[in-house]
Amino acid sequence: MKRDAFFDNAKLVLIFLVVFGHIIQPFTDGSRPMYTLYTWIYTFHMPAFIFLSGFFAKGSGEKDYILKLAKKLILPYIIFQLVYTGYYFFIGKGATLSGIFYPHWSLWFLFSLFCWHILLYWFKKIPPFLGVAIAVQIGILVGYFNDIGHHFSLSRTFVFFPFFLVGYWLTKEHVQKWRTRRVKEISLVLMTVIAAVIALFPEFSSGWLLGSKSYTALGSPEMGGVFRLGIYVLAAAMSISVFAWIPNKEYRLTYLGGRTLYVYLLHGFFIQFFRQAEWFKVDHVFDLTGLAIVAAVIVYLLSSNMIRTLTQPFIEGRAQLLKKWWYRIINRESSYQS
Repeated sequence: MKRDAFFDNAKLVLIFLVVFGHIIQPFTDGSRPMYTLYTWIYTFHMPAFIFLSGFFAKGSGEKDYILKLAKKLILPYIIFQLVYTGYYFFIGKGATLSGIFYPHWSLWFLFSLFCWHILLYWFKKIPPFLGVAIAVQIGILVGYFNDIGHHFSLSRTFVFFPFFLVGYWLTKEHVQKWRTRRVKEISLVLMTVIAAVIALFPEFSSGWLLGSKSYTALGSPEMGGVFRLGIYVLAAAMSISVFAWIPNKEYRLTYLGGRTLYVYLLHGFFIQFFRQAEWFKVDHVFDLTGLAIVAAVIVYLLSSNMIRTLTQPFIEGRAQLLKKWWYRIINRESSYQS
């Protein structure tokens, strides 16, 4: 699909929040402001990101598409699953490979994304409203099974699939309807109220927003389904609220929104090192501002042409950028000699 400034801006904002959220997570224990900010971000940043992934899955279903997708998602998943295992050991975390299908940290997204595309093969044959309703019911039901968790990223695959499916069915015209002045006004009130509620009730577990645990593990084996339905409504409302404020204009850094996969896969090397080294602390708002700057620098660095050139063979399974770089060097030397 042709690049669109709105969607690239949205992806850039969301990938920044992914990195920033991972940076501040260690400081949420014992700090109500940090926990509020962290939980507030998690009410929407992954559902919104998954929605965008579904939006750009319009060509899903063809045999060649699935094969290309396996190369794009499963191959880097396996590579980085092994790489992160070695890296954790190197930085002193002492992690061992618990299984190739027990995703390390953020790698669950790759495996789930592949599964969502596979699920589309059946769900796109179902009327949109009915299909989304079924997906929501499945997402609610899986929470009652204690054995469905991190392995194969099964829990998150089913819990977050409704957002992917909604993204698949909606069009740009639908999204533009969220960007009216009225919606923006309502969104400001909603986002403020949600932040206030989180601050007033810190006992609310952010685990409900991660989609990786059963209701029993979350302490609500009976009413968990009702709570998850509420989380669905909350995540949808918060995602719409955020999208309402994403600008349509193309900015100097908008193009970085087309490189989010690199940031997502690689930022863990920074985050896990920072956590293990305990370099940072948060005592006041200036520390928080500093962490936001660190997150922005990580996003910019990992989106750079140099990083993309060096890592494209591992992330995309091709060396197009590396070949272009090599040809430029050869042509430059040839011009000097002539």
